[in-house]
Amino acid sequence: MSGQTSKKTIGALPDTTVESPLVPVALTWLVWSLFAASIAALAARTQFGGAWEVPGVVAIDGLTVLMWVVVTFFSGIVHSYSRRYMAGSAHETDFFGTVFGFTLVVMGLVAADNIALFALLWLAMGLLMAKLIGTADGWKQAQAAATVGRRYFLASSALLGVALTTLWWATGETTVSGIATASETLGGPLWLVAACTLVLAAMIQSALFPFHTWLLSSMTAPTPASALMHAGFVNAGGILLLRFAPVITADPGLMFLVAGVGAASALLGKLLKSVQSDVKSKLACSTVGQMGFMILQAGLGFFGAAITHLVLHGFYKAYQFLGAAAQVERASPTGTPRNTTSVAGVAVTLLTGIAGGALFAALTGKGTSLDTGLLLVLFVVLTTLHAARSVVQHASLPAMVRYGAVPLVFLPAITVYALVYETILELLTGLPVVTAPTDLTVLHVVVAVVFLAVYVAMETGVHERSQRLYVMLVNASQPPSSTVLTTKEDYNEH
Repeated sequence: MSGQTSKKTIGALPDTTVESPLVPVALTWLVWSLFAASIAALAARTQFGGAWEVPGVVAIDGLTVLMWVVVTFFSGIVHSYSRRYMAGSAHETDFFGTVFGFTLVVMGLVAADNIALFALLWLAMGLLMAKLIGTADGWKQAQAAATVGRRYFLASSALLGVALTTLWWATGETTVSGIATASETLGGPLWLVAACTLVLAAMIQSALFPFHTWLLSSMTAPTPASALMHAGFVNAGGILLLRFAPVITADPGLMFLVAGVGAASALLGKLLKSVQSDVKSKLACSTVGQMGFMILQAGLGFFGAAITHLVLHGFYKAYQFLGAAAQVERASPTGTPRNTTSVAGVAVTLLTGIAGGALFAALTGKGTSLDTGLLLVLFVVLTTLHAARSVVQHASLPAMVRYGAVPLVFLPAITVYALVYETILELLTGLPVVTAPTDLTVLHVVVAVVFLAVYVAMETGVHERSQRLYVMLVNASQPPSSTVLTTKEDYNEH
C-alpha cells in the first residue's frame, strides 16, 4: 500500500440546498453581509480616518476594523463549510447560533472601550468557545473537554477582572483609552498586579505553556469549531496585550519576561508536535508554538508584528484545520526514510535566511539599529523559513531541486510578510503604543542563542535520541484522561 491512497466514497455528501434549515442559511448570509460591511468600514477608515466612538462605551480604530474584517471572513468560511459538515446533525441549528454569537461577541470586544464591557465580552467569548467544544452533548468526552476549557476561560476572565479593577483603582479611569492616557502615572505594587494579571490572562487565552492543556483537550470540537478556535480565539491574547500596551511596556524587565515566556512556548510547541500521532493534535501543538512567537514579538516591543503574525497564522491554521481530512489521506505509509540535512542543504538554508533577513530589514526598517528589532528580524526569518522548508519538503521534488525551491518559496513569503506588516502598522496608527523596542541586553542575546541552539537541535533530530525527553514530551502533551476517546463506541454525535 506504499504510496497508495484510498478514494472510496461511502454514501452521498449532503446536499445543502435541499431541506436546509432556515437558521444556518440565514446566519451564513448574514455573516457574509457583516464581512462586506467590515470591508466598507475598513475602506472608510483608511480613506477618512477620524474618531468613530460612543464616548465611554466603544471606540472604533484601525485595530477594530482590521479585526472585524479578519473575524467575519473566518466566520464566513466556517459558516459556509459547516453547511455541509453539520448537515443532518441534531446540533446543527444550535451550532450555527453559537458560532454567529461568538462572531458578534468578538466584534464587540475589539470595539469595546468601557472596561466593564470589555471584561463582560471577554467572559462571553470564553463561554461560547467552551460551548462549541462541547457541541456533541451525548459525548461524555466532549462535555469533559468543554468543562476543562470553561475552567481555564473563567480563570482568564477572573485575572482580567483583577487587572481592570486594579487599573481603575490606580487611575480612576473606566475606559481602555483613559487607562492608556493615564498609564504614565502607574507604578509600584498596583502596576505590578495589573501588568502580571494582564499577561497571565493573555497566556491562558492563547494557550501558552503551562496553560496549553485546554487546547490539547479540545480535540472533541467539530472541525469548523477547531478552525475558528485556532484561527481566531487564541489570538485574543495578542489583542489584549496591544490594547493595554502602555501598561505592559512601562518596565523593560516585564517586557523581557513576556518575550522569554513566548520563546519558551514557541520551542515547546514544536517539541510537543514532534511526538503527536494524529493530525489535529499536531496542529494544536503547532498553535501553541505560533502563539509563543506572537507573544514573543509583543515582548520585544513590536505589537504591530504580533498582530501581523496572528492574522497570517489565522489564515494558515484555518486552511490546515478545514483541510485536515486530506492531510490524513496523504499520510499513507510510503516507506520513505526520514529526511536528512546535507551540507549543501545547510548552506542553502543559511544563505537564504541571511538574504531574507536583509530583505525584511530593508522593507520594514527593523533590525537596522542595536535594539530588539534585530531579534524581531531573526524570529520572523525563522518562522517564515520553517514554513517555506515545510512546504518544499512535502512536495515531490528531487533533492537538488529542493535546494533551489526553498529560496523561491521563502523570499516571496517574507516579502509578503513585510508588506502586510507595513500595511497593518499604517492601520494601527493612532493607537497609544504599537512599536516600543527596548535596548538589546546580554539577557536578550542569551535567549536568542539558546533559542537558536535548541531550534537547530530539533531540526537535525538530536532531541529524538533521548528516550527520557520523549517520555517527558508525551506526558506534557497528555490532556486530562476524561477528555480522551478510547473506543469508537464512546462516540455519539447525535
